[in-house]
Amino acid sequence: MASVAPNFLSSVDTVDLFKQYVIPNYGRYPVNLVRGKGSRIWDSEGNEYLDLFPGWGCNLLGHCPDKIVEAVQEQVAQLIHVPNTWHMESQGQWAKLLSERSFGGQAFFCNSGAEANEAAIKLARLHTPKGRYKIITFEGGFHGRTYGAVSATAQPKYHEDIGPMMAGFTYAPRGDLGAVRSLIDDETCAIMIEPIQGEGGIVIPPDGFLQGLRDLADEHSLLLIFDEVQCGSGRTGEWFAYQHFGVTPDIMTLAKSLCGGIAGAAMLAKREIAPSLRPGMHAATFGGNPIASRAGIATIEMIEEENLLQHAKAMSEVFRAKLTELADDCDLIEEVRILGMMIGIQLSTDGAPIVAECLKRKLLINCTQQTVLRFLPAMNISEAEVEEGIDILSNVLKEHVA
Repeated sequence: MASVAPNFLSSVDTVDLFKQYVIPNYGRYPVNLVRGKGSRIWDSEGNEYLDLFPGWGCNLLGHCPDKIVEAVQEQVAQLIHVPNTWHMESQGQWAKLLSERSFGGQAFFCNSGAEANEAAIKLARLHTPKGRYKIITFEGGFHGRTYGAVSATAQPKYHEDIGPMMAGFTYAPRGDLGAVRSLIDDETCAIMIEPIQGEGGIVIPPDGFLQGLRDLADEHSLLLIFDEVQCGSGRTGEWFAYQHFGVTPDIMTLAKSLCGGIAGAAMLAKREIAPSLRPGMHAATFGGNPIASRAGIATIEMIEEENLLQHAKAMSEVFRAKLTELADDCDLIEEVRILGMMIGIQLSTDGAPIVAECLKRKLLINCTQQTVLRFLPAMNISEAEVEEGIDILSNVLKEHVA
């Protein structure tokens, strides 16, 4: 093992520091990460890891992409923060870029996916007649940790010991249009769904399901909200996941990778709906701040300048080929689900030991829903890095069977 890098605490000392001073609400790996570049990251002992889950999906362009670093460094020296009672050119330009690449709407900026979804919930209720407040969401979905967002999340484990939940949410099985129709009543204002479930296990909708939701929304004068916090911003090989299905939402939420690793989020709404979020009804102190705005602009520019939408599609096919071959040779793999740089491997066993063993071999991946290995690689990952990661995983899985 390499020696501890200068000016960094060892991983052991850092873990001890956390035990004393940081609330233990996260399950953390006993590693102190100190530096990253591209799809590689290093700990304080100098160990190098291949990261196929960079930043929990936030580092869409890998660690410390030059263009985002340069934009942020330049902006910090000019203006760090001003309140949203003033105009900022970069925030307006960022909104324009997002609007032009989506459905031509207007943006509200905030800081996280939960905040973006809170804004969408509030806008849906503000825009529809009084008395219409219910929102239909879907089993297996995940919308955030704040009370509105967690109430919208139809997973009982996130509600345990913190009830009662906020009123107004009804839950439908994903893929069941009949169940959705049966939940619509005179108090329903919207349908809210992740086009591709992320935390739910990289679940892709059945053919025609999103179009069926659009039709139900139009039939009953409901708003259709797409939570693209995890699947948006180019991750799937299109700018937004809805573009794969030919179904346009009324409201869309974005976060995680929106600013290339800097905290930033947005809610986009069609122009005829957006004004219902009228002055005084909602705000986010740091939303759309100069640093996030510059990072958001630089993220879009980098994706386009380096042709990363096409690259993500190409690397997706490399993942698909390699994982399909592995699945044919490994009984632990039940299904492989892929769209762009969203990859889920359904196992027949608990995935946590697989993740732990991969960590020992310097590969960073994730397990969600207990049995799904989840990768959210950087869009600019190389083919050699894809092959390296799958080789490590293959060895781990085969040894686990043995």
